[in-house]
Amino acid sequence: MPSYLIPSPVQVLARLSRELGREAFLVTIGRTFVRLIAGFSLACFLGLAIGLVSGIWNFFRRYSRAVVSILQSVPPIAWVPLFIILFGFGDYPIILVILISAFFPMAVGVMNAVEQIEPARVDVARLLGASRGQLLTKVYAPEVVPAVITGAQVGFGNAWRSLIAAEMVGGVNVGLGWFINFSGEVADMVGVLAGIFVIGLFSAVLDGYFLERFKRRLLRWKYV
Repeated sequence: MPSYLIPSPVQVLARLSRELGREAFLVTIGRTFVRLIAGFSLACFLGLAIGLVSGIWNFFRRYSRAVVSILQSVPPIAWVPLFIILFGFGDYPIILVILISAFFPMAVGVMNAVEQIEPARVDVARLLGASRGQLLTKVYAPEVVPAVITGAQVGFGNAWRSLIAAEMVGGVNVGLGWFINFSGEVADMVGVLAGIFVIGLFSAVLDGYFLERFKRRLLRWKYV
């Protein structure tokens, strides 16, 4: 294959080195991370809250699980046209796509973990006079920590992929997904591969290092 179609690794790394010295490229990376942090944080918070609340109220659990089962079958990127119509071009549609993609693994994982808690433990806590708030914080929350970590790791992978895809089709003019899409439109294959390399590198570092260390810290009794 000619080099203008499949550039060599040396060409890609040289281009990446030049791009990292450009302020515009650093802004592009920074904007992608701002969207990721906003959407992923909201997804983790809402997934954990709804998963825990569903463990307390059976009525809420029955209907929330039905709604989650239906909505999680829709690919997150399919929501982009609707969000653009509702909120216009910009960050909001992309953040909402990230929120949807990471929310369901977290919510379903916590719901399943809550359902597996032994009823005897809950009954004993109630007999000892625990309120619903105390049940939530003292009984349910500690039991769902492994599910939260697993949900966060699965949700992060979904969020990262959806973020890049949404930046490609969401009508924005900054972000790693936009950078790859724009490079492809002008037949800049070196730029495309440099963007793909950055995406893979950041994903591996965030998931394989930070989230893994966070998991081992919270579940340290399992790794002693």
